Amino acid sequence: MTLADPAASPAAPGMARSFGSPRVRRPLGLAALVVLLALCVAAGVLFGSRTLAPAEVWAALTAPDGGEASTVVWSLRVPRTALGIVVGAALGAAGVLMQSHTRNPIAEPGLLGVSSGAALGVVLGVYLFGITELTGYIWLAIGAAGLTAAVVFAVASAGSRGPTPVTLVLAGAAMTALLTGCTSAIVLLDQASLEVYRFWRVGSLAGRPVEVLWQVLPFVAAGLALAVANAPGLNALALGDDVATSLGQRVRLTRAVGVLGVALLTGAAVAAAGPIAFLGLAAPHIARAVTGLDHRWLLPFATLLGACLILVADVIGRVIRGNGEVEVGIVLAVLGGPFFIVLIRRSRVIAS
Repeated sequence: MTLADPAASPAAPGMARSFGSPRVRRPLGLAALVVLLALCVAAGVLFGSRTLAPAEVWAALTAPDGGEASTVVWSLRVPRTALGIVVGAALGAAGVLMQSHTRNPIAEPGLLGVSSGAALGVVLGVYLFGITELTGYIWLAIGAAGLTAAVVFAVASAGSRGPTPVTLVLAGAAMTALLTGCTSAIVLLDQASLEVYRFWRVGSLAGRPVEVLWQVLPFVAAGLALAVANAPGLNALALGDDVATSLGQRVRLTRAVGVLGVALLTGAAVAAAGPIAFLGLAAPHIARAVTGLDHRWLLPFATLLGACLILVADVIGRVIRGNGEVEVGIVLAVLGGPFFIVLIRRSRVIAS
């Protein structure tokens, strides 16, 4: 059974036709997303498990006095919201790269084994070196994610035709299974590793000190720069490797840049907040409905949408339980399940 690929099908922007020509629709949509992100940021600062009046939040922002409201706003909500923007943007952009390079509409950043590699890096750090600080996990997770991506790309490049969408997916799936098995074996043997893994595995923006934001920010910025540089090449690759080569595109180099971008973006996001599912899957699909197939527009749309989606999910998780909260990874998983079902039903299912 195969699924029609909206990323490679002109039917994808069907919804977009009702919003006018792309020349008008794309700038307006981008401006609307900027406004939406500003509203999401405001919601992230205004709402939380500790109820504060808007006037209290405004006073804490403009004239912090060291009181409870100022502490809640500047120590908890502002850093958490900023981290949400960085993580959401990284996963949204990584989703575009993944779906485009693998030509798979249900691909998401974890498909190359990067998330599993990051998880194994954290568990190994706890098991072998006794690392318990969250800031220490960052370097372990990013290093392991980068190493995993390099191995996957090397394995996928072993054939005479170099890395292809199929070999990338197969190598990523095999690496994911291998790394997940190693992680499971370690956490079953060591209780301390299991406790850390359970906390980190959920996927959350809570309890992350501001140092985490500053540590992952350079990696996300580098990943976004690679993604922007990769966008013109993705437009050529969408026509097929042979056509892209005839147009002068260096396919192997384009794929290497894309995989490196995915590794940086996913590794940094996973290191900061744990594995967060569905965001990298949903953001490109929603963005594509407005932008069409031009990756020069699709990339910024998906990046902004990723930031908006994670902030909305985080606010929902903070207010839904009253005094407690539900982690953003759980909220996105609950919301992403129905989205995935709708995506499957909208795709043309072809019996093989």
